Amino acid sequence: MNPSRQVLIYDTTLRDGIQRHGISCTFEDKIKILNRIAQLGVPFIEGGWPGANAVDTQLFDYLKKHPLPNTQIVAFGSTRRSHQKPSEDPTLQNLLNAGTQWLTIFGKSWDLHVTDALKVSLDENLAMIQDSIEFLRANGRRVIYDAEHWFDGYLANPDYALKTLEAAVLGGADWLVLCDTNGGTLPKTVETIVRDVQTWLATHHADLTHLPQVGIHTHNDSGSAVTSSLFAVDAGARMVHGTINGYGERCGNADLCSVIPNLQLKLDYDCLPAEQLKTLAETSRFVSEIVNLAADDHAPYVGRSAFAHKGGIHISAVERNPKTYEHIEPSAVGNARHIVVSSSSGASTVLSKARSYGIDLKKDDPTTRKIIDRVKELEGKGYQFEAAEASFELLMRTELSLHQPMFQLRGFEVNYNVIQSDVQCNIGARAMIKASVKGQEVLEVAECMGPVSALDKALHKALERFFPAVESFYLTDYKVRILNSEAGTAAKVRVLVESSDGRQRWSTIGVSVNILEASYQAVAAGIEYGLYRAAIAQQQTQALNISSISS
Repeated sequence: MNPSRQVLIYDTTLRDGIQRHGISCTFEDKIKILNRIAQLGVPFIEGGWPGANAVDTQLFDYLKKHPLPNTQIVAFGSTRRSHQKPSEDPTLQNLLNAGTQWLTIFGKSWDLHVTDALKVSLDENLAMIQDSIEFLRANGRRVIYDAEHWFDGYLANPDYALKTLEAAVLGGADWLVLCDTNGGTLPKTVETIVRDVQTWLATHHADLTHLPQVGIHTHNDSGSAVTSSLFAVDAGARMVHGTINGYGERCGNADLCSVIPNLQLKLDYDCLPAEQLKTLAETSRFVSEIVNLAADDHAPYVGRSAFAHKGGIHISAVERNPKTYEHIEPSAVGNARHIVVSSSSGASTVLSKARSYGIDLKKDDPTTRKIIDRVKELEGKGYQFEAAEASFELLMRTELSLHQPMFQLRGFEVNYNVIQSDVQCNIGARAMIKASVKGQEVLEVAECMGPVSALDKALHKALERFFPAVESFYLTDYKVRILNSEAGTAAKVRVLVESSDGRQRWSTIGVSVNILEASYQAVAAGIEYGLYRAAIAQQQTQALNISSISS
């Protein structure tokens, strides 16, 4: 690794990231996220603000007993309060009590904030920065100084802003991280100011044996956090702060899922080991699951659609040479090429999907045209297979006579019971399913608070004695889309259901003017696909067992 090309990644998902509106993490959530980001190979992970809340304090107490060997966990806090000794300041004491080798503290760079927010003198602010860092250094800690509102402060009063950095340097800071806290500074300005700071350091502190390095911390309020981070690195910054998926206050922070591959794959900087970079997409999706936010399918590099191809010409070209429509090899970040099936699909799309399913289908095979025509017919009715690939695979295998449905619906009913009191109204649903399974007629009834849950439960009851694998299937997502709202209550709806067996997920679709019928179609297709996959897995296991016995 070339030291001059190394950029250290500093993750602040657990502190800055969870300040996003709509995110709330438990202690267990934080531990899961922390471990996953550490597995990614990120060298610095900010755990939170010890003492600020019970969860963060608990996290640092836990890490004292369960340290992460290859990652520096960083405790975050502020400089001391005004006119108080550092040794008596509770924030600094909490930082020391966190037990981490590295600490990050922030101080004010902008004279406006000093006088109007802190309401202290400019000189007192400088003292707060310097003696807070000196105190932490004297207690054996290494310090990252976050220069809050740095760019706004520098543009308003460059002389004073540099004095705040001077205070941090004299205090013994290891890193000077320049923060675009309001997120409104554009990339070229960021680059220019970072170069100014580098020149100032080299000119005024060339004689220091412990010269701090420069880092960058950007917010995305102008939509340029990632670009500003890249420009800052080009100007000499060697630490980049950001969050997984760009989570953060207001418009978020610099998205590490874009920053890291841009630096490493495009600009030839060393950020993460190549093998761990291949887990980036998985890490992105894992974190989105833990914080209970839908993953952005169109996110650069890690989104499920980042390497999706829908047009037939695109698909034909990318099949011949991926470079025609892919700017990197998807596997470099743990993603994969995704061939999208839609009404605009041609033979190349169907053939490509067939190959991905292990099916040897020829272009001149009449079934190819039959599948294309069937997709177009169904999409004319409101189906959309782009987000329901399990439904498309079932369609293809059925058309090719490679799959026969494992059960047939004979009918269903859903009833509601309303129990109303003076304080609340509870609605319970009862669903009855009649199905044919392996030549037998089955009738089952189930109750739940919601009609779709009741249908799902009744179908599970009808199938579990015939197919034990059904017990492991469950719904992970349910979406309803109104297709022709002008029709009012007679509008057609499209239901997308995501199912899982605890190891993998798949999506299926249903369309009808009856929302319950559309829901049943999607739920039933999800179970059908799960049973198909379970049968394939069982066949593969049996084949392996026979092979091992014969050998």
